[in-house]
Amino acid sequence: MKRILWIPGMIALLGVGCGHRAAQTAAPHATAAGSALVESSGGKQLGMPGTMLPQPLVVQVNDASGNAVTGALVEFSGPAGVSFDPAVALSDSSGQVSTNVTMGGGSGRFELTAASPDKSGKKFFLKVTELSGSYQQQVGYEVNEKYCARCHNSESSAQRVSNYDNLSVKPHSFADGNAMNKLSNSDLNAIITHGGPALNRSALMPPYGWTLSKAETQSVIAYIRLVSDPPYRPAGVTYGKQ
Repeated sequence: MKRILWIPGMIALLGVGCGHRAAQTAAPHATAAGSALVESSGGKQLGMPGTMLPQPLVVQVNDASGNAVTGALVEFSGPAGVSFDPAVALSDSSGQVSTNVTMGGGSGRFELTAASPDKSGKKFFLKVTELSGSYQQQVGYEVNEKYCARCHNSESSAQRVSNYDNLSVKPHSFADGNAMNKLSNSDLNAIITHGGPALNRSALMPPYGWTLSKAETQSVIAYIRLVSDPPYRPAGVTYGKQ
């Protein structure tokens, strides 16, 4: 027989005397072990809270000589609310494991972990950062793709051709925290609105004050702060260890 146990916020079914147990999916059985994990693709993506990232996260298992290992077990984990599909898998013939990542609630930087056991059973790890953006930061990303990335991103894409190599003064990537973090929000606002000369920077940076609304300019700044690596830390704020 079964009886229903009421717990605030849920109903749980308890099997009593029936000998039935909840089915559990067994972890796949590893046939090999590596010694290092490397990221193949999918790191530092930008997604919305509670949604799946656009591209899967792909990691590769290598041996001590850097050769790909087939059949090694890889487990994925992350902060509360982040989920993986699959969370556990074996490396394929190219030594790779692919997983779809769904972000948790809230915006910010999320550190994910891939782990795999070596021949002795001791786990080795790989840390990967993914980004979860607020609505404002998502708008900033879209404005960046439309107006900024053509010069600030040195790589071309199917949607745009980079102009980076044609510029005599190379713009900083928005992810270059060593450069971008030195600029205050007011500095960034002045440069975006009035162009590079507003802060004695290159005149190749044109003014966008007539193109972007104030809200769009603030969205770009919010996006820059999200993607900067190392992360932006405003002066005068005290940070504790996590």
